[in-house]
Amino acid sequence: MLVLGIETSCDETAVAVIQDGRKILSNIVFSQWVHKKYWGVVPELASREHIKTILPILKTALEEGKLSLSEIEGIAVTCGPGLVGSLLIGLSLAKSLAYSLRVPFIGVNHLEGHIFANFLEYPDLKTPMICLIVSGGHSTLVYVKDKGDYAILGRTRDDAPGEAFDKVARLLDLEYPGGPSIDHLSKKCHTSGVRFPRAFLEEGSLDFSFSGVKTAVAIYVSRLIPQEKEKQKACIAKGFQEAVVEVLVAKLLQAAFNLGVKRISLSGGVANNSFLREQLSSEASKAGLEIYVPSPILCTDNAAMIAAAGDFHLSRGEKSTLELNAFPRLPL
Repeated sequence: MLVLGIETSCDETAVAVIQDGRKILSNIVFSQWVHKKYWGVVPELASREHIKTILPILKTALEEGKLSLSEIEGIAVTCGPGLVGSLLIGLSLAKSLAYSLRVPFIGVNHLEGHIFANFLEYPDLKTPMICLIVSGGHSTLVYVKDKGDYAILGRTRDDAPGEAFDKVARLLDLEYPGGPSIDHLSKKCHTSGVRFPRAFLEEGSLDFSFSGVKTAVAIYVSRLIPQEKEKQKACIAKGFQEAVVEVLVAKLLQAAFNLGVKRISLSGGVANNSFLREQLSSEASKAGLEIYVPSPILCTDNAAMIAAAGDFHLSRGEKSTLELNAFPRLPL
């Protein structure tokens, strides 16, 4: 089956074509840099960018896959969670194509798409596993009993990791988005990073909280004169990154230990953080766990993962109706 995937949940406009749920024929992602000067995604601007770019990106995806629309056998589209205006752009295109081509289409949960990025990268990946989805809008710890069968073990109570990275990057006068900027700058600190608090919450909790460490950085920076701030900037970034990563790794390993699961995985944009990958690989090795992390292009918001999840559901005879709406707070 050839499945066309469409992803417009936030500030990436993406279209992909997947064959038999495994082979990526094309995977085109356009990141909206219009939000850079606002230090965060502006919903109305995101919707306008999706409208301007979605059809050219569809055309590019088909050209790269050497396909025509008439060859598409199914369509998968993100229906939530995300920005409602952005979601509606992708949904409108998916419905129009499904109706005109007379092929089935399926609405896909964006978080399930991130889980399927691992199955796309590692076709022989077995379940059960624990998947940590970390991005600008989510930090969710999921017990993947099997494809399509999930249990939420923990989630963020306030700022998601990506949000915290963006806010701290702004405090340090770095570029947006903050994740790559902090990751790069922290490598320039050749001593210990500034020590910031770790929010492990109450005993046994697998939830996350990153607003406290963000506030701790803000207070620390506010007490520095400009020259001292510039001098310590790299070590502040390193210390903040260490505080976030230590909690993420500890909670993921604790979840695997609690459930007796030997396979763990990462997904989402923050999964591209080099320090997170290094620390998780090291700690997983010590604990005797198998670790799976998708390629960078499959960690960021993309349509290939949506098509892969859609292929799974379509192959089981599931499909959505043309009345499907956008669900900005769609639970997994």
